[in-house]
Amino acid sequence: MDKLNTYRAIIQAVVTEIAEMIPSDKNSETQLIMDREGGHYVLFSIGWQGIMREYLPFVHIDIKPDGKVWIQHDGTDLKIALLLAEKGIAKHDIVLAFQSLNRRKLLPEFALN
Repeated sequence: MDKLNTYRAIIQAVVTEIAEMIPSDKNSETQLIMDREGGHYVLFSIGWQGIMREYLPFVHIDIKPDGKVWIQHDGTDLKIALLLAEKGIAKHDIVLAFQSLNRRKLLPEFALN
């Protein structure tokens, strides 16, 4: 299996596992959107909490055609970048896109872009 397909499978498994940790309830629904072809993986919660609308992203990961994995948002306490690395995605292919470029420079084991 080539690198892109391997990375897609790892990302899909990780976001699915996280989605299973956040079950829907009577007030909100956990939604997992996976666009394998486009390389987009988004996990969020929608619903109502009283009179307040809930539209809350938990995870947003993109995989680019060059094989770089861009973590656009990690709203968990799971340190998704480390989970992805443990599962087989090379740290030098993981971009912590939710951090500014200056912050990313402080973590040289991960990709800048």
